[in-house]
Amino acid sequence: MGRHVVGLAVTDGTPVLELAVPCEVFGIDRSDLVDPWYELRLCAAQPGPLRTTAGLTIDTAYGLDDLVLADTVVVGAVARAVQLDPPSELVDAVRTAHSSGRRIMSICSGAYVLAAAGLLDGRRATTHWMNGADFAHRFPEIDYDPAPLYIDHGDVITSAGTGSAIDACLHLVRQDHGAAVANEIARRMVVPPHREGGQAQYTRPVLQSGKNGSLTPVLEWARSHLHEPLTVPRLAQVAHLSERTFARRFRDTLGITPLQWLLQQRVRLAQELLETTDESIEDIARQAGFATAATFRYHFGRVAGVPPQTYRQIFRYRAGKPEQGAAKRRADRNRQTVESAVEA
Repeated sequence: MGRHVVGLAVTDGTPVLELAVPCEVFGIDRSDLVDPWYELRLCAAQPGPLRTTAGLTIDTAYGLDDLVLADTVVVGAVARAVQLDPPSELVDAVRTAHSSGRRIMSICSGAYVLAAAGLLDGRRATTHWMNGADFAHRFPEIDYDPAPLYIDHGDVITSAGTGSAIDACLHLVRQDHGAAVANEIARRMVVPPHREGGQAQYTRPVLQSGKNGSLTPVLEWARSHLHEPLTVPRLAQVAHLSERTFARRFRDTLGITPLQWLLQQRVRLAQELLETTDESIEDIARQAGFATAATFRYHFGRVAGVPPQTYRQIFRYRAGKPEQGAAKRRADRNRQTVESAVEA
């Protein structure tokens, strides 16, 4: 199988971080994890010389003809001049790539290019919250959503501002190679494998809770007790809040309910265990906190889109296995806890 080519469209005046993130995720050889790894091609979307906002010159042999042929097309963040008047050649290239079945993703203000190409008409899309009012005004046919860090329609993905480029790029890796590979990339980058909540937590002050003023301790506690029958009252007790106040602040901070968050965490733990251990479906169901294997299969299929066994066959992680030790230790710890509870 050949390399999956990621074409990154680069325009003049692109911000440095938004350019650097796909270079870090897709451009570094990580064949110790998956072989072959991605091949990243920086594709000039305008005549040169192209420079970043920091003045760095981008010298690349690839252009729009190469962008159209890439397996995944990423439109990086663009300067205000490009937002107001996207290069017609770039718009045409993105439209052609999409009609040819390529996966298209925008980073931050790159959503303006996707919008100009008509790829977002009638769809939910996001971009940096600072561009939200302008974006919604310029493209009323698009259902602009200021909340998510990214929105994935399968063929088209839009991401929010700056740091959400990391979230979106790791999301693509997770789709292509499974949660364990994406988690390992995140570990090497020293970033969370999946951030909770959306842009709202960055566009207004985050509500505080608990004795130390943060939800972080109760989230960490819950992640280490997923095998237990967790409830909102119990989480509220750990957070030293009333049930009503905890539920309200949890939703205000993360944008979802505590039970929705717990389901996400349990499915992610199950994904990691399916990829990195030989545990049975029944054991994984118990360790992830599902009451029965049937309940596990139902919720896993609803969230992941495929049954657990199918997921394991698709994403079985055999190359490198950098996380297998951690996953096995967690599985052993959870199994021992479950067995102790049964014996008691």
